[in-house]
Amino acid sequence: MRVARRSPARRRTALAVVAAVAAVVCAAPAAVAGDTGGRTVSLPGGRVVHLECRGSGSPTVVLVSGTGGAADEWTHVAVPGAPGAPAGTLELRPSASAVLPRVAGYTRVCAYDRPGTTRADDTPTTSTPVPQPTSARDGADDLGAVLSAAGEKGPYVLVGASWGAMITGLYARTHPAEAAGLVTVDGASPHLRDTLTPEQWADWTRAVRAMAKGEGKEKGREVPDYTASVAEFRAAPPQRASVPAVVLTSDHPWDLKVGTTGSTWPAWLAAQRRLADELHARHVTRTDSGHGIAVEQPRLVADAIREVVDRARAR
Repeated sequence: MRVARRSPARRRTALAVVAAVAAVVCAAPAAVAGDTGGRTVSLPGGRVVHLECRGSGSPTVVLVSGTGGAADEWTHVAVPGAPGAPAGTLELRPSASAVLPRVAGYTRVCAYDRPGTTRADDTPTTSTPVPQPTSARDGADDLGAVLSAAGEKGPYVLVGASWGAMITGLYARTHPAEAAGLVTVDGASPHLRDTLTPEQWADWTRAVRAMAKGEGKEKGREVPDYTASVAEFRAAPPQRASVPAVVLTSDHPWDLKVGTTGSTWPAWLAAQRRLADELHARHVTRTDSGHGIAVEQPRLVADAIREVVDRARAR
């Protein structure tokens, strides 16, 4: 899941089932002070991945976006839409006050374009496409491969937004020595399998399968496989309780729009509470934000990351 964006030419959503999460208008990106433009990292098998890193210090913070979100999701902020735009819409613009440049002020920070993601101007990533759908294990394996190929040394503070939290969560469980801390930004979790009603879960997984056969197959867009990912989590070692963590949860209701048994918002909140308990995390529930906390409240996210970085350094 990620913040849906709307451009003058066409509306883009990563998954049809999350189209109602938010409406964000894409602005043509301009240069951001200190923006290096990133680099291309070569992986085994001939694939390439776009990576952007800034700052210095340890631990390195790794930012992992929601479904379909490229690295620039962390270099943009949401502002009110242009005159004439539908009421309540937001526009993404590059900013030095975004999460990535803020974090670069106190430690090393990296973000990357997963295969099948699109950038803020609606252009597809230059990262090599892979077959869809992909699971949390696929994402965690790629995350490790990118960091290794780029020479970015651990330990890492892993920051996952929405679907990205499934990737960072599984990486932390399977690479415990490299996980210095965790921050989830309205993060998805395997707990949704239990908090959604059976009908809602079945409807969601059907929509994902349909997306994998549609845009995921035709255009190579990222499609998360939640069913496989839940099984991967349940087969993985438990998360270490000693890892410092913060869970950020949206407080502006939104809905997955699946099933016929009512809003999924209560299930989302219940899953967030379970995630915070599981991680022994400080749970921030007053965020004044919808699902896209990173672009709506970047300072809040950067401060949460700073808290975990400081705790990791103290250890």
